[in-house]
Amino acid sequence: MALPVPARRTLADGREILYFDTEPVPRTALDQRDLPPTTTHSQTRFDPLLGEWVVIASHRQTRTFLPPADLCPLCPSTAQRATEIPESDYQVVVFENRFPSLAQDVQAAAAETVTGSPLTPLREGFGRCEVVCFTSDHNSSFAQLDAARARLVVDAWAQRSAELSELDGVAQVFCFENHGEEIGVTLSHPHGQIYAYPFVTPRVAKISENLATYRKAHGANLFGDLLATERAAGLRVVAANEEWTAFVPPFARWPYEVQLYPHRRVADLPDLDDAQRDAFATLYLDVLRRFAHRFDTPMPYISAWNQAPTPKSGAPREDWWLHLQLFSIRRAAGKLKYLAGSESGMQVFISDTTPETVAAELREVR
Repeated sequence: MALPVPARRTLADGREILYFDTEPVPRTALDQRDLPPTTTHSQTRFDPLLGEWVVIASHRQTRTFLPPADLCPLCPSTAQRATEIPESDYQVVVFENRFPSLAQDVQAAAAETVTGSPLTPLREGFGRCEVVCFTSDHNSSFAQLDAARARLVVDAWAQRSAELSELDGVAQVFCFENHGEEIGVTLSHPHGQIYAYPFVTPRVAKISENLATYRKAHGANLFGDLLATERAAGLRVVAANEEWTAFVPPFARWPYEVQLYPHRRVADLPDLDDAQRDAFATLYLDVLRRFAHRFDTPMPYISAWNQAPTPKSGAPREDWWLHLQLFSIRRAAGKLKYLAGSESGMQVFISDTTPETVAAELREVR
């Protein structure tokens, strides 16, 4: 399907900003701030023990941290104060992060390996990091959006995923939201982020390996079989509609974890058709509101899109099934799940809840 065409503008330091509107809106406001050019010194270093890339981005230590509402850089600009968004109002906006972990104009690595460690390959931290503002209302949240605005966010994710996937050197595009101070959010305005990685992430690489193994052994799609069995059992299904099912995975790692799958396989967000996008917006808002009302205060959460590697990555895409992973570190009222020795040290998760109980609890939330 056709992707939206955002209004493109440039911020004072040269970063790009894109406005997504349901109907065309003149976007003529200029960024009048006196900003120094952004400089990024990111590196990626390869861990030969785990076979994974690690991003080193020490320049992010100075990024904005939990400013008061009247100093929020993601609110619209006013005559008294200029922000990251020059317009006086907006619907959905995307712009390049001023403190990116990865950047397109990053300085080239001075050597092929880390100084004193020939076993550690070194590359520049190439990529792109963007901020996605879901609404101009500082006191709102994604769960409080209406279905039309949520659908506009989906369109923005799809458009950015398609465009970033075309960049040479980008292997995977990751759209996500960190919500809640307990998660580590540094800006409370409703927003998410998009990372364009120069490598396939460990999670996606591992899943891809298992997809291939399952295909060879069973001649079927592992994602599709998992979805079919969960829909048939119904035990862990939280909510569903004609296009999507939201269920707690039987192997859930997090205290509260829900995965949302489209019934018809697509590899990534740009592949979703109109019916799938509309139905996702409705179901996602339903599940988010269950997260918001399960306890006396809304649960902190991470919402993570699992897309296929980009076509230019060379990694397999044919069996990938787009899905969203939504999870919280809250395990009970007033209690958080900390990743301690087993989880952080050995990557072996020990759950404080059972998937079947969590699914039943979330189904009961109204």
